[in-house]
Amino acid sequence: MSDTTTPEPGAPASGSTDDRTDDRTALESLVDEWLTLPDVAEALGTEVSKVRGLVSERSLVGIKRGERNTFQVPAAFLVTDDGAPRVLHTLRGTVLVLSDVGLDDAAILRWLFETEPSIGRTPIGELRAGRRAEVRRVAQALL
Repeated sequence: MSDTTTPEPGAPASGSTDDRTDDRTALESLVDEWLTLPDVAEALGTEVSKVRGLVSERSLVGIKRGERNTFQVPAAFLVTDDGAPRVLHTLRGTVLVLSDVGLDDAAILRWLFETEPSIGRTPIGELRAGRRAEVRRVAQALL
């Protein structure tokens, strides 16, 4: 069967299969915990359709992975404020900048979770620590 199915929201539209496989393989060692969309919905106390909307609007980004090839997002994209989990609010802008640079979703995830030499930490760690300006500066420099 040919690969003509509509991609999951946020899935790469093009690129070689080998490149995507390499990114996904690297991500397995970079991302500690993954969540399916139903897992995210449960954590946020909302419906899966709302989580799909977050993916469509680029507030969340993920890949198909695992034994059943389900769409999953890194658990690090959820943060807890005052005991209530929410999506990391600085993620969307960073994802949009990286998309504008031309990165597909697997490459965006890899960039977020690999140590960035110019900041000395992972971009996702910096975003979670509230340092979005530095992360966005580095991301924009990729243009």
